[in-house]
Amino acid sequence: MYMHVSELVAAAQVKQQPIYELMITQEMSVTHASRDDIWQAMGRNLDVMAAAIEKGAAGEGVHSKTGLTGGEAVLLKKYREKGHTLAGDTVMEAVQNAVATSEVNAAMGVVCATPTAGSAGTLPGVLFTLKDRLDLNRDQMIQFLFTAGAFGMIIANNAGIAGATGGCQAEVGSASAMAASAAVAIAGGTPEQSSEALAIAISNLLGLVCDPVAGLVELPCVKRNAIGVGNALIAADMALAGCTNKIPADEVIVAMDKIGKNLPDSLRETGLGGLAATPTAVRIKERIFGHHPTAQA
Repeated sequence: MYMHVSELVAAAQVKQQPIYELMITQEMSVTHASRDDIWQAMGRNLDVMAAAIEKGAAGEGVHSKTGLTGGEAVLLKKYREKGHTLAGDTVMEAVQNAVATSEVNAAMGVVCATPTAGSAGTLPGVLFTLKDRLDLNRDQMIQFLFTAGAFGMIIANNAGIAGATGGCQAEVGSASAMAASAAVAIAGGTPEQSSEALAIAISNLLGLVCDPVAGLVELPCVKRNAIGVGNALIAADMALAGCTNKIPADEVIVAMDKIGKNLPDSLRETGLGGLAATPTAVRIKERIFGHHPTAQA
């Protein structure tokens, strides 16, 4: 099993194989499943992502039981249709896709955790935008997912991907890095450039706390997925342009792990600090769960 980004990049260069092929081969070795079974399983993940993106932006959209989130993917869709976005339609399409997926998650719909449910919008947000931008076929989209999975596996094995242990940098940060590295690969970049994109993407979000309002994966989680896609696309473009992070990807991952461990408990998914501790957030929590005088806010 590949434990370091440098190891994965070196293997791709020595074997003259794309990273997605290395990942499929590893899966075959670990699971003893056939290549076709592994491919089809990833294809089902792709289908779940597509369904969430479509559902989140259809009609009036989806809304959570709490009323905290919902309908904003539709607002973004209508805004894009006017043709006057400030960030450009590619970025805003990615944002719409990410928000749609995240709103489906908040509404208890089916999503593909990439790498977590709370960060489930970032990767498909980028992928389905590149589908239109680069005219990707289904096979290429599945290749994208295997590439992202390879880098995500290394992050998870060295730093973790849970907000409860590492803050939102471990969730949306990791998802953004996975998307950035895979975007580089599907756009024709080298394995080394994918590594640089990962390093840039994580570096940009180091220290991002996990402070869900009322302890729910809604606020600010949904909009952080929107930031994740923008960060991923920027990091990918910078890497493709030849920009480098200077600090190697493996060292960036280790830094993220150390930062996460140093975050106070109040900023690691407990809903006790950050935005979750603001007066408005406390009132929201009381509205949803009732007033508990002895509980921390």
